[in-house]
Amino acid sequence: MIRILQNLARRWSELSLALQFLVAGGFGLLAVMLVVGAWVTTQIRDGVMRNSAATTALYVDSVIAPLLPDLRKSEELSEAVKQALDETLGQGALGKRLVSFRLWRRDGTVLYAKDAALIGRRFNLTDNLRSAFQGNVTAQFDTFDEDETKEQAVGTPLLEIYNPVREPWSGNVVAVTEFFEVASDFKATLASALLSSWLVVAGTTLTAFLLLSGIVLRASRTIDDQRGALRHQVSELQELVTQNSALRQRVQRASRRATALNERYLRRIGADLHDGPAQLVALAALRMDSPIFSDDGHWTESRSAEVAMIRRTLEDAMREIRGICTGLVLPQIETAAAKEILRLAVDEHERRTGTSVTLTMPKHLPEPGASEKISIYRFVQEGLNNAYRHGRAKDQAVRAGMKNGRLFVEVSDSGPGFDPARVEGLGLAGLRERVESIGGQFQTLTGAQGTRLVISLSVEEQA
Repeated sequence: MIRILQNLARRWSELSLALQFLVAGGFGLLAVMLVVGAWVTTQIRDGVMRNSAATTALYVDSVIAPLLPDLRKSEELSEAVKQALDETLGQGALGKRLVSFRLWRRDGTVLYAKDAALIGRRFNLTDNLRSAFQGNVTAQFDTFDEDETKEQAVGTPLLEIYNPVREPWSGNVVAVTEFFEVASDFKATLASALLSSWLVVAGTTLTAFLLLSGIVLRASRTIDDQRGALRHQVSELQELVTQNSALRQRVQRASRRATALNERYLRRIGADLHDGPAQLVALAALRMDSPIFSDDGHWTESRSAEVAMIRRTLEDAMREIRGICTGLVLPQIETAAAKEILRLAVDEHERRTGTSVTLTMPKHLPEPGASEKISIYRFVQEGLNNAYRHGRAKDQAVRAGMKNGRLFVEVSDSGPGFDPARVEGLGLAGLRERVESIGGQFQTLTGAQGTRLVISLSVEEQA
């Protein structure tokens, strides 16, 4: 049982607010309508019955009262009075309307009745008789006591009325008349009044229910829209959190790889200095210890040749040091435009290698930030170096432009290509990490037809 109730509660909670209101509010308003309708119809029934009974009682009293003697003094009615009552109640409009008539004494004795067998009999007072002897006109519709079988057998709607008979001079109740009136018209009138009241109550309840349903449906629709918008915003926020988490992890990985690459750069620079200029300087120093320089004799041709060789060795060492520094030191690109940076990198490569490079770019390019400018310069520099070393400097080209709101730069050649998984060296790996660390994309496309290196940066125009 508890499980069933839990399932019902769960299913109920899954319904929309509008549907919950339609169900709960509908049953609630239906119950209210039934209670209010029953109360209203009861009041209308009692009011119609009371008014109809008072009207009929007044009419009957106006006809019967003049025929009655002083009932305070008379214990029984005379035969003349009974005959007059028989004639009055047995003919005319009153005779047709009244099916039964009884005149009661306060002790429960029947002083007169249309059924002569009841005259003189004594009965226990009913609640209606007691109320009538207290001065109240009471009535009941189609309700019969045990001794009213003849009236019940008539088969037509009857209105039973108890009317107090008062003394004209004192107003005291001295007797009660009980009569059954044919109530076909009363029944129709009562049914029409009850139907009208039910229609009014039902119409009012339905109108209130429709108005409240409209308000609730509108509020529910607004809540659903806001809930959908909130879910959409939460979904977008979750996506942003996921993206931020992925970007943070990428940045952390890039930072770790950049640290490792920097260490490798330093090792390579140290190796270049050790294997190149340091060896040449060591050779020059070794030649300085030659016996030619320690001889106190005169300057000879051998000493002149040795000095010339030392000079050439030192010049070669200086040239190699300058070459290493040229690859490490950036030109002043912070204040240069994007087009100037591309042209500078291409010109430097052409001057250093003696090869030609095709540069293609639009008339206008956005001005990126300093990090993007450094990345662009290093990318073009390293890409052309790879084209010169691995692509045999064949059809070297640099192309830049905008695509889908992002700045792209492409370095290509028509060389034999290479396997990026095996050949991508320190320079390209460092460039990839540099580009991805600032939110860019790095792409390597290589094959027998040549190689294309492409970076894509999301840049904002700098003021």
